[in-house]
Amino acid sequence: MPPETYRLVFARFFTLLAFLLVAQVTNAAPSCSPLLSQTFPRLQDDAPQNLCQYQGKVILVVNTASFCGFTSQYEGLEKVYAKYKDKGLVVLGFPSNDFGQQEPGSNKEIADFCKNTYDVKFPMFAKSSVSGSNPNPLFKMLIAKTGTTPKWNFYKYLIDRNGNVVDSYGSMTKPTSSSITAEIEKLLGEKS
Repeated sequence: MPPETYRLVFARFFTLLAFLLVAQVTNAAPSCSPLLSQTFPRLQDDAPQNLCQYQGKVILVVNTASFCGFTSQYEGLEKVYAKYKDKGLVVLGFPSNDFGQQEPGSNKEIADFCKNTYDVKFPMFAKSSVSGSNPNPLFKMLIAKTGTTPKWNFYKYLIDRNGNVVDSYGSMTKPTSSSITAEIEKLLGEKS
């Protein structure tokens, strides 16, 4: 092959390579919102989990407890998660012993309870504080952005695909209620 042909082949190759690199950067995941730029240990094994992995999803954050009158909401949370997860919803559970000392167990005990009693599959994080003088960093930001502090276990915050807090719901509002599911469906229909 003459040298001009080699130069032409290499030029086309590098042009294609440059095009692919630009396309990859253009299609990269959106940058992580400040709300999600945090890492928490996973409930089951304390492995660090960066919440940025959920950027671009609709997120329902909930503080949980194993021995509460609202504990049966795990069933509704799992139902909502199963119904909408393939469309872009994720439920994030944060066990807390802040209210009525209703989450006294270890992370292993909580994980076993969630799996064995409600077959929870949505992501759960290690037990932490969600209210009072020292809430975990996510709840501190959720409280600041909404002006509402969890009043009890199973308080819920809804976050859009861009990492913005959209609404909060008290413990009495079931995860399967139309007020929550209608907003989830609306947010799932929006682009990030």
